Amino acid sequence: MSEIYRTFTSESVTQGHPDKVADIISDAILDAYMAQDKNSHVACETCVTTDFCMVFGEITSTAQLSDDDIEKIIRDTIIEIGYDNPDLEFDGHKCEVVNMLHSQSPDINQGVDRGEDETGAGDQGMMFGYATNETDSLMPFPIDLARKLTNKLTELRESGEIPYLRPDGKAQVSVNYDEKGNVISLDAVVLSTQHDESMSENQEGLKEDIREKLFKAVIPQELMTENTKEHINPTGKFEIGGPHGDAGLTGRKIIVDTYGGYARHGGGAFSGKDCTKVDRSACYMARYIAKNIVASGLAEKCEIQLSYAIGVAEPTSVMVDTFGTGVETTKKMEEIVRENFRLTPDGIIETLGLRDTQYKQTAKYGHFGIEGLPWEKTDKVEDLKKYIKQ
Repeated sequence: MSEIYRTFTSESVTQGHPDKVADIISDAILDAYMAQDKNSHVACETCVTTDFCMVFGEITSTAQLSDDDIEKIIRDTIIEIGYDNPDLEFDGHKCEVVNMLHSQSPDINQGVDRGEDETGAGDQGMMFGYATNETDSLMPFPIDLARKLTNKLTELRESGEIPYLRPDGKAQVSVNYDEKGNVISLDAVVLSTQHDESMSENQEGLKEDIREKLFKAVIPQELMTENTKEHINPTGKFEIGGPHGDAGLTGRKIIVDTYGGYARHGGGAFSGKDCTKVDRSACYMARYIAKNIVASGLAEKCEIQLSYAIGVAEPTSVMVDTFGTGVETTKKMEEIVRENFRLTPDGIIETLGLRDTQYKQTAKYGHFGIEGLPWEKTDKVEDLKKYIKQ
């Protein structure tokens, strides 16, 4: 085995984690508005705690959604996630729901809606996208594996294969790399899962189920060595979880939602924001650009930064970093990006079909590395290959 040069750790959480519950509710409301009015401007935040959910923020739309409609969306989403039992102290059937949504500020709206002109960016800020060839999904291995673990954990709960599981859970993986950047082994795997009272005194049985039905199904076994540390429910029983165990808020899992800390982050969250918000759409575009650059062979890894000014369509800057793996200079790579990708809000929306995208799925399963999402397509590869010198 190669010598370990560095160890990198990423985490992911299940749909039942309180912050993810908030993200999913915000995106469910966004989807409902977009279904009736594709030009809806939505900035919906959600907070949850013990048997309580409040949505708040700004919405401007021609969609006809009553307070009762919004409440039904919230309750149905909570139940869909798995909080449908009063024993969990957060039950979609009976929890208190408060709706504090109101119209968008006209000061912001005047910068975004420009009539016949290009749509202006919905806010200022910088957005990042990343891709690397260390996995088939062109995602960093640590977040790719951590998310596979949490998504499989949810699948085991929803299918009933492990019947005592409850919705809340987390996974964390520490990955060993050699000096050339190759994954060589797993240093540690951490899995915490909520469960019902039947397993509180049988943690060894729970651990065996997790090893057999989750770890062996998801983790490449050749990466598990005698030195790999396993921590399954390391604090012991985990009965109390979800919003009853810890309050949740939209936008608090921005690293989980992106690259697990492997790439930089501009600070903006995604869920509950419509596609005119460059916090969301420009990050999707940056991933699309980075993925196509790596898939084309222009670089082995690539990070894209885009920045915008509120009300201005064209980006204020474009940065390409290939970490020394690119076939062209940094300046030339920036020129290639500008030549081949439309970077205004309208250009991004049209290129990626963002007015026709269902966003709740991204909050549930992951924003990047998931097949079928429009920013994961590699349809620019042939256009980019022409820049590779023969």
